[in-house]
Amino acid sequence: MKIGICFIILLFGLTSCWPTSVSFKDTGSMPEEWKTFSISTLENNAPNAPISYPAQLADEIRDGIQNNTKLKLSTTPNSGEVRIEGVISSYTISPIALQPGDNAAKNRLTITSNYKIHILVPKEQEMTVSCSRFSDYNSSQDLGSVESELIKDINKQVVQDIINKLLSNW
Repeated sequence: MKIGICFIILLFGLTSCWPTSVSFKDTGSMPEEWKTFSISTLENNAPNAPISYPAQLADEIRDGIQNNTKLKLSTTPNSGEVRIEGVISSYTISPIALQPGDNAAKNRLTITSNYKIHILVPKEQEMTVSCSRFSDYNSSQDLGSVESELIKDINKQVVQDIINKLLSNW
């Protein structure tokens, strides 16, 4: 008899904590008012960066936001509930993993960029995101032969930083 009562209490306790709905689609923590976004052409203040890099990074940010959030790209420039603008401030290559004789075993490409995210609804506000991301490569390799892969790797990290900022603490 006591086992039956304990079982009923346990069953009732477990079912009261059961989730009311289960979904595999992440709706995120973005406000419902957010429907569209825009990103302006990124400014390039890094003299060593490839000329096409700002456009390439802006495209990857656009694609990343569209593919990983509920936001859609605005059809008109500089419009939408979320507006992003940014500056590429640094593009540097530095030696790391020094070996005897002051030779580097690896080099590091570091890209630093800063973004302002203007939120227009539900209330007007501005967020900033500062990204300094890097990717390493063997010093025996020519930068020209690995640069596109390094940039791809860094861009993924930057896109994730921006998405995390959009999805966090609303």
